[in-house]
Amino acid sequence: MSNPQPLEEEAYDMSGARVALTLCVTKAREGSEADLVALERMFQQLGFESTMKRDPTAQEFEEELEKFQQAIDAREDFVSCAFVVLMAHGLEGHLEGEDEQMVKLENLFTILNNKNCEALRAKPKVYIVQACRGENRDPGETLGGEDNIAMVTQENDQTIPTYTDTLHVYSTVEGYISYRHDKEGSYFIQTLVDVFTKTKGPILELLTEVTRRMAEAELVQEGEARKVNPEIQSTLRKRLYLQ
Repeated sequence: MSNPQPLEEEAYDMSGARVALTLCVTKAREGSEADLVALERMFQQLGFESTMKRDPTAQEFEEELEKFQQAIDAREDFVSCAFVVLMAHGLEGHLEGEDEQMVKLENLFTILNNKNCEALRAKPKVYIVQACRGENRDPGETLGGEDNIAMVTQENDQTIPTYTDTLHVYSTVEGYISYRHDKEGSYFIQTLVDVFTKTKGPILELLTEVTRRMAEAELVQEGEARKVNPEIQSTLRKRLYLQ
């Protein structure tokens, strides 16, 4: 019988500076201030240098991220990790600025990748997106061939893929709306902050707990029961611990 071995654990070095940028459209988004308060508390507890900007236009979403990238690359100290929180109305692949113009998420994500931000090369970059990704609503469900691909493996310490070391966390899955209470904030942000500040472990395990809690909850919108769960996309190469 085979004797499977446990994975060797390799974690990102989090001994350096931690930086965070939050861009939040509050216009016609009641409850967003509660999310901002919760996020600021989380970043303070986790030791992040946090910057927040309210009501960016579509163009300012890009401009603020470019300023963030330039400031990071200009630092002389070691930067361990960057968080970017994006909160706005949205459709799949786009966010709506305060000016009601749209900006492509992909344009925002490329600003800090391994090609464009040298100081964050091979460092974890976490994007948290609180926005609708469509107009579908999930009422919930009651529980009840091989590809011929050639694989080439080469170890090379001199290069790294452009899009590794990135974690995208969306408040909902593709095509579906995201929910926000007009006083208490969004269920996604509030749950994420609660898990990140009160529990320890690799970030992907923390996000699994966020997903579990959201999946078990039942939201009510206009008298109809709704279900919602986040979507997590990861190219992290190591475990990421925040505390």
